[in-house]
Amino acid sequence: MPQTGSSREYDVVLIGGGIMSATLGTMLKELEPDWSIALYESLHQAGQESSDPWNNAGTGHAALCELNYSPAGPDGSVDISKAININEQFQVSLQYWSHLVKNGSLVDPSNFINTIPHMSFVMGDEHADYLRTRYEAMSANPLFSNMKHSESPDEIGQWAPLLIEGRDANQRIAASRVETGTDVNFGALSQQLINNLANDDVDVKYGHKVKGLSRDTDGRWEVAVKDTIGDEKFTAKARFVFIGAGGGALDLLQSSGIPESKGYGGFPISGQFLRSTNQDVADEHNAKVYGQAATGAPPMSVPHLDTRFVNGRRSLMFGPYAGFSTNFLKSGSYLDLPKSVRPHNIWPMLNVAKDNFDLVGYLLSELTKTHGKKVDALRDFYPNAEDDQWELITAGQRVQVMKKDKKKGGVLQFGTELVSGAEGSIAALLGASPGASTAAPIMVELLRRSFPDRFKNWEAKLTDMIPSLGQRLNENPQLLDQVKQETRKTLQLD
Repeated sequence: MPQTGSSREYDVVLIGGGIMSATLGTMLKELEPDWSIALYESLHQAGQESSDPWNNAGTGHAALCELNYSPAGPDGSVDISKAININEQFQVSLQYWSHLVKNGSLVDPSNFINTIPHMSFVMGDEHADYLRTRYEAMSANPLFSNMKHSESPDEIGQWAPLLIEGRDANQRIAASRVETGTDVNFGALSQQLINNLANDDVDVKYGHKVKGLSRDTDGRWEVAVKDTIGDEKFTAKARFVFIGAGGGALDLLQSSGIPESKGYGGFPISGQFLRSTNQDVADEHNAKVYGQAATGAPPMSVPHLDTRFVNGRRSLMFGPYAGFSTNFLKSGSYLDLPKSVRPHNIWPMLNVAKDNFDLVGYLLSELTKTHGKKVDALRDFYPNAEDDQWELITAGQRVQVMKKDKKKGGVLQFGTELVSGAEGSIAALLGASPGASTAAPIMVELLRRSFPDRFKNWEAKLTDMIPSLGQRLNENPQLLDQVKQETRKTLQLD
């Protein structure tokens, strides 16, 4: 058990109260129930930053509808390899959540996951041709075999009436649809898991901000913590530290001084969504509909019109409207970006800036859009949208990874990146989408990297949690069918 006083000792310290720390902590308590664990979250509740339902799309990213995961090549062909990998990872998360429902760790799955069809929707000849090519490539794969496709306004109108009502009948449109998509409330999921940890002797502390990390002479990490309510300061010592602090992870990773942290920078992207809680409107739309990103827009700014289930209430969300802010967390400081500049990452960051002027220009132009202009963008999807039925909400901050690159000096990477120390005592997660949807496979990879001497002994238990562990469902249709049937039944998605 941890000691009281100015120095507290643990086997593991988790930094951040979102879905990543919640997932890792839950896995470790099952694998090593005798380990002492502490979790520090600077806010006053779990899942209030990146995992909060209004700070992310909650799509349950499975690459069913997100077109940026299946890009077109110069010859017009569509590469679905990234879509396959992301869907494989989401299947792992579904299996893990199913396991937690079976063992009683999660109750009432509808509190955090619900079935909602996923759709891709495009306008114009070029985009319609692309979407058909994508459909042909994806529907031939076992992971996406239930995908449907149509260019019929009547059929698309049956799938999602708001897309068709008031639309020019002469406009060529196309849509693909998978009925078995999901909406996931990662905030509610994080809260359930962390409440369980607190009840299982994990020292969960809200309102506790980690200020820095340093290595003691005995090899353990000293975690400097400040209680933001009582103003107490203390040090927690741990054999292993996980930095799952969202946009705040980069600063803490840098403070660790590990060689693996060198060369990383962060590029913050802010965002807003239009939200409608008008039940007459929400009841007409039963889908998550993703379109094509605007020229120069980052992949995370792909426009989408989503049905959301939050606190038992159905609503719609459209966006995101991207912008630029120098803070790394929604609750962060405008000094976050300049403070993140180090001698080891300034060259990669300058090269990223040089190669991404169009992106910066796009983000700044987004900042100037009026409410009316934002609703005009919504009308590309929902022609009959009325201004007074939609309110503007601020989404979570996303900090994209900037890293060294041998050819370009530095690249901007959209996605998530697990950075782990070579000696296995520390790991951090950087980046954004698909992020939360792939928490379970990311944490399995963390366990593999950071605990190589224990991982083999853990594999049997991990396979109980995740039956397809180490296998590619894409290459095993029979196992894929078994997994899908079991997870959908357990998570009450049928």
